[in-house]
Amino acid sequence: MGAFIARQPNGLLCRFSSVVDCVTDYNMTEEEYIEMCAEKARKEARDVLDHYIKPFEMVDRCFFPNNMTIEEHKRIMKEMEKPVDKATHIP
Repeated sequence: MGAFIARQPNGLLCRFSSVVDCVTDYNMTEEEYIEMCAEKARKEARDVLDHYIKPFEMVDRCFFPNNMTIEEHKRIMKEMEKPVDKATHIP
């Protein structure tokens, strides 16, 4: 994993990195830790959007019916062709 979170004797949190073998963050509240994780996730998501989006054609090319039927895949592919205001949003 590379790191772990520990509860300090004073009740706050610290992060220990096994990469650098030392504490990298300390005296964090639970909210501060959550925000630190959220910020990391935002940066990672932005990096994916900026550098790793694949052509849509790959969705169909890479499909294999192990966990979804061919019929369901075709239905979803058709759904994704609909204009935004007519599409079913599934988070």
